[in-house]
Amino acid sequence: MAIAQKDLRVEFRSKEIFSTMVFFSVMVVLLFSFSFLKSSSKSSEMIATGELVPGFIWITLLFAGTLGLGRTFERERETGTMRALLLTPAPRVSLFLGKAIGVFVILSLVAMLVVPLIGLFFDSGFLNNVPVLVASLFLGVVGFSIVGTFFAAMLLQSRARDVLLPVVLFPILIPLFIGGIKSTTGAATGDTMEAWFWIRFMLTYNAAFLTAAFWSFESLVIE
Repeated sequence: MAIAQKDLRVEFRSKEIFSTMVFFSVMVVLLFSFSFLKSSSKSSEMIATGELVPGFIWITLLFAGTLGLGRTFERERETGTMRALLLTPAPRVSLFLGKAIGVFVILSLVAMLVVPLIGLFFDSGFLNNVPVLVASLFLGVVGFSIVGTFFAAMLLQSRARDVLLPVVLFPILIPLFIGGIKSTTGAATGDTMEAWFWIRFMLTYNAAFLTAAFWSFESLVIE
């Protein structure tokens, strides 16, 4: 919690990561709105249906979150405090959890802005089933924070970390984001059984990767 509080305190003072993620998210939503809003001409009608809007949500969160992950360990690397953190008597996994909590809080705030904005621009029913939507977004943000923090730490010493992070991260996140899109689509179309099936899948995914991170994070940061 001390590491998470430190990261959030620094971020809320500088707003370096949050403002960049918000600006990027708003721009993506605006581009989607110009591409998929209903046209006045029936021959060129484009409607953002309940099956398209969940994709907009998760694509926006994926790219905005990746943009913020690049700075997860950057402050420690720039100031040389990573070694000092590892020398503290606290368990090494506490560093991972603190960083993941910081990523989770910032990305959750971005999601709280993006989802109502998409609901404002697009006529979709995903806001009609709030419990399913909240559960899907919560598990998606948790999973992204766990996996993203782990791979950001793995690539900390790499010179090409900004390029390698999306290349390594995106294939691993595909199952999680498929589950997020499917569950959000179920919330929009009213198919709650399918939505909860994919929510349980996301919960299993998060538990598996959290366990793997606990097992391997210490050896990862030592190397």
